[in-house]
Amino acid sequence: MPAASRAADRVSGSQLRDCTENDLPAIQAIYAHHVLHGTASFEIDPPDLKEIARRHAEVRGRGLPYLVAEADGVVLGYAYANFFRARPAYRFTLEDSIYIAPDALGRGVGRALLPALADACEAVGCRQLLAVIGDSANVASIGLHAACGFRFSGVIRNSGWKFGRWLDTVFMQRALGEGERSAPLTGPAST
Repeated sequence: MPAASRAADRVSGSQLRDCTENDLPAIQAIYAHHVLHGTASFEIDPPDLKEIARRHAEVRGRGLPYLVAEADGVVLGYAYANFFRARPAYRFTLEDSIYIAPDALGRGVGRALLPALADACEAVGCRQLLAVIGDSANVASIGLHAACGFRFSGVIRNSGWKFGRWLDTVFMQRALGEGERSAPLTGPAST
């Protein structure tokens, strides 16, 4: 059974699948909520649907995973990975992004999406998956990543200013496949 199917079984009545353009309005709404009401993202103004579509096309154009969890036709959350940095030496290291619809929080959606995303990143030849988490008080995201095999890598203190206060950036990391134990054979496009 594919990892995405096993993970989706943990969230009753839901399925994990590749994101399509039809999902982008729901993704834009989920992300806009988190931008406006949370500190996980350091964006101040939510991107419009056109920008979300551009970002989606960039990720998919690189052959990288972009997943959604949905139940009864409703997107509950999404997760994708993109290059951590643009320089070629980083091409085997990705950064994850994961956001859950406000009414789906605490239902196990993140615990289904994040391992499936890590499996998909490994399948395209990547060796490290990073979480760059906004706000050291974001215990939900830090806990989710820890539960899914990520280890604490560091903190950049007071690196973001949002909602009238300084916020930390927390780094967590998970090795994929062989990790650093061998040279990579192939990986995603580095453009």
